[in-house]
Amino acid sequence: MKFEDLDVWKRAARLSACIYRELSQVNDFGFKDQITRSGLSIPSNIAEGIERGSDKECAKFLHYAKGSCGELRTQIYIGMDIGYINPETGKQWIKETRELSAMLVGLIRLKQNI
Repeated sequence: MKFEDLDVWKRAARLSACIYRELSQVNDFGFKDQITRSGLSIPSNIAEGIERGSDKECAKFLHYAKGSCGELRTQIYIGMDIGYINPETGKQWIKETRELSAMLVGLIRLKQNI
């Protein structure tokens, strides 16, 4: 299995790129750095997990990716509250992170039951 073929990786990578583009004009370096890093962490951990040799190691990195989804979702809520993220865009990103988390749960279960 190649991580590039996984829908969860494709969607997470697209979301990360979207976050970078949408927040390119935000001057708050701390916020922008944190939210882009948590967004980037999701597809990166999926890729690292799939590239690992064992299902146990893979599941560990998929758990990291799921944790990053929660971190990102929190930062999106805050970004909307402080006016950095358009509410409509933020709602779409929240929905996407929830769907990515659910997809990761399925993949983790698959790796843990093998």
